[in-house]
Amino acid sequence: MTSDLTGLYVVADPSLQRRERGTVLLGGSPLRIVRISEKGADLLDELLNGNPVPSGKGATSLVRRLLDGGLLQPVPAASPFRSSDVTVVIPVRGELESGLLDGIGHAARIIVVDDDSPDPLVVPPTTLHGVKVECIRRSTNGGPAAARNTGLREVKTSIVAFLDADCLPRAGWLDPLLEQFGDPNVAVVAPRITSIEPLGVPDHPLLTRYERAHASLDRGTQRGRVRARTRLSYVPSAALVCRVDALNALGGFDEDMPVGEDVDLVWKLDEAGHSVRYEPSVTVGHRHRTTPWAWLRRRFDYGTSAGPLAKRHPGALAPVEVSGWSLATWGLVATGHPLAAGAVVGATAGMLSGKLDGLSRPMPVAAQLAGRGHLSAGRTIAQGLIRPLWPLTALAIVFVPWKRLKLAVLAGVLAPSVIDWVRNRPDISPLPYVALRLADDVAYGTGVWVGSLRAGTLEPLLPEVTSWPKPSRYSRWRSALS
Repeated sequence: MTSDLTGLYVVADPSLQRRERGTVLLGGSPLRIVRISEKGADLLDELLNGNPVPSGKGATSLVRRLLDGGLLQPVPAASPFRSSDVTVVIPVRGELESGLLDGIGHAARIIVVDDDSPDPLVVPPTTLHGVKVECIRRSTNGGPAAARNTGLREVKTSIVAFLDADCLPRAGWLDPLLEQFGDPNVAVVAPRITSIEPLGVPDHPLLTRYERAHASLDRGTQRGRVRARTRLSYVPSAALVCRVDALNALGGFDEDMPVGEDVDLVWKLDEAGHSVRYEPSVTVGHRHRTTPWAWLRRRFDYGTSAGPLAKRHPGALAPVEVSGWSLATWGLVATGHPLAAGAVVGATAGMLSGKLDGLSRPMPVAAQLAGRGHLSAGRTIAQGLIRPLWPLTALAIVFVPWKRLKLAVLAGVLAPSVIDWVRNRPDISPLPYVALRLADDVAYGTGVWVGSLRAGTLEPLLPEVTSWPKPSRYSRWRSALS
């Protein structure tokens, strides 16, 4: 791996704040404070004014640090690769999405891996764009990971693009993703996955409208680096563009994982020092399940990956990760003591200001950080109540005798769905949206319980109480790897 960033352009992440004449930076995910020298601040001024990264180890080291922390984002540049450097691998068991092969556009070759479909798959020899299509049939059904690895072993180009059989890329999808490889550390780039509308009149229009607003594989509109325990914690393998040598160095996908193998691969690459980028300006359509049972079963299946992932990446899947102070704050709010909760917030801001000795006026920054931290913790706790801790939450709502606490827990359960609806105003009424969101989370959470018990670990069900800026368990495990 090389980390030379000479000539790369960057822009500020929306979270970036600059203080003390630019020598103190706040932002990223997770939120962090970065102190840089005056020379580094001058360099950052130049970069944010539209100049490329200059040559030199110092410039590269600083920019890499800020890119990895999510305070800067790279600007796509001229790609070192063309579509002729890309082989597309499509794992399939059953049928291909109509229009998928022709929708790929230009590539070096397309390899369709038939994972022992009941009826052997027949594909055309070439696409409308003249791209050669080759079909490899496996003699046994090994699952998506095994099928992708089968195709990967036949790839002769520098770049491989994986597309699921139920996907449909938009025109011109490949070139903007290849531009991200201008950063030599980037090993994988993922587009945004959006829902494809059902053909004809949908059997379940409410489910279709919900998927349009809250597709399970959609990682949103904000680009960034992908890393466990951050805002962009994973990207799905429905569509991934990857450096072949980086994948081969790690042995490809883990074939022991029927689901979650994509998350595992992305995390392994990140832990090995590579960068994984999410680029939502490019969209790939995905055909979602159209019946309630199939839809819920798929959510359940996704959840079962939590146990195996937790054993491979300790600390990466804690359902709730908050500080003890945030836990105390929201506990006091839930039990009807808002003044005491406010006092805890003030106390945490005061203690945090003592750690910001590099600032001339630390208290306003400390108050901002404390407020943002407690609000973020509140969202994390609320989401954890229903996904994946819903069995414990249900027991609390039914059996806890304290009415105030019971109502607070119920409000926490409903808050994420209601806030999401109010913020995005999807094309679906609030009651069915909230009901489907709860069903979505409960199905996933049930899968987490089942997958954890099968794997013999309770880690995805155990909250982690931390104390900022001390590192989390996952961060400590990662540090031990290097």
